[in-house]
Amino acid sequence: MSRSIPLSLYIHFPWCIQKCPYCDFNSHAAKGALPEEQYIDALLQDLAQDIKQFSETRPLQSIFMGGGTPSLFSAAQIQRLLKGIEKQLPFTEHIEITLEANPGTFESEKFAAYRSIGINRLSIGIQSFQNEHLKRLGRVHSGEEAEVAITIAKAAEFDNFNLDFMFGLPESGEQDSYQDLQQAIKHQPTHISFYQLTLEPNTYFHKYPPKLPDDEAIFESQLACQKLLAEKGYQQYEISAYAQAGKQSRHNVNYWQFGDYLGIGAGAHGKISLQRPDKIVRTSKAKQPEQYLKLLKNDKLSHTILQDELPLEFVMNSLRLKTGFSLDDFKQKTGLNPDVLQSALQQCQQQGLLDCTDNYYQCSEKGWLFLDSILEKFS
Repeated sequence: MSRSIPLSLYIHFPWCIQKCPYCDFNSHAAKGALPEEQYIDALLQDLAQDIKQFSETRPLQSIFMGGGTPSLFSAAQIQRLLKGIEKQLPFTEHIEITLEANPGTFESEKFAAYRSIGINRLSIGIQSFQNEHLKRLGRVHSGEEAEVAITIAKAAEFDNFNLDFMFGLPESGEQDSYQDLQQAIKHQPTHISFYQLTLEPNTYFHKYPPKLPDDEAIFESQLACQKLLAEKGYQQYEISAYAQAGKQSRHNVNYWQFGDYLGIGAGAHGKISLQRPDKIVRTSKAKQPEQYLKLLKNDKLSHTILQDELPLEFVMNSLRLKTGFSLDDFKQKTGLNPDVLQSALQQCQQQGLLDCTDNYYQCSEKGWLFLDSILEKFS
């Protein structure tokens, strides 16, 4: 059964040039030279330990290198990593290999080398083209450097790339995000991530909140931007993801469709179905890079998701996608009887939060705005 569930690999690189005040990811400001060779060795050892749980070899359909800032690592070390992974797990014929990159790390030769070693998709963290907003967000690049980064990516023949943007920024006006997207679309990215700035716990912005636009202004800006994206051929397929036809992130879609994924690297998380779909194991790795590099067995924490947790786990992921889910899909991927969902599904439909079309349950327009309310009914 697990063999039929797609498998992806997430690789976490925990270092950045500096920590952004809004970021709650496991990232740490780099101090001195990075331990590139040692970290790649640790990643490969981490993977070898994880795949011991498989009863059969499973091919990888996607690899996503995130962070942090993976593009701080040299192409030579990334190549050694990819070759080492392929020795342990076969790659599917059209595997998607994504590298996250920040504009402040772009060099022409380096990104041409990334492309030559098999990386076929970039995710570039722009956030805004406007220097005053970049400065408030603590970004190390300028709007001009963001433009140069995109030019370098295209010159290196990356014909599949995502641009990240945020809206609802401190002291932003109604047209700021719209102008950012207009400028982005001129570069014809295949994918745009567009999400609202939130003040997450354990961040500088949460401790010292900046002045944000009011909720009504943020909502009106979001609607205008979503209309622009749709008009320019970017279809919303997930809460914060918009893509040209056929260019959805296969890696992220696998998450939301409750596929399996290994997670290696400091602070990485994984989810694996073992033998049968209702035996699902979550794994997490030590967050601190120094601790992770020791690769002690007790640095890896794992727990089995209990059956009564599976409905919420499944729905929480699946409803992020515009396509939603079918009851047959739920049964196949959790091993549970779909009857366990019926009460919550009926409540959501009665309240206009979910629609059902061709046996697929999807968020209504109202439901997109109140996803947390939907999920509460499945908890």
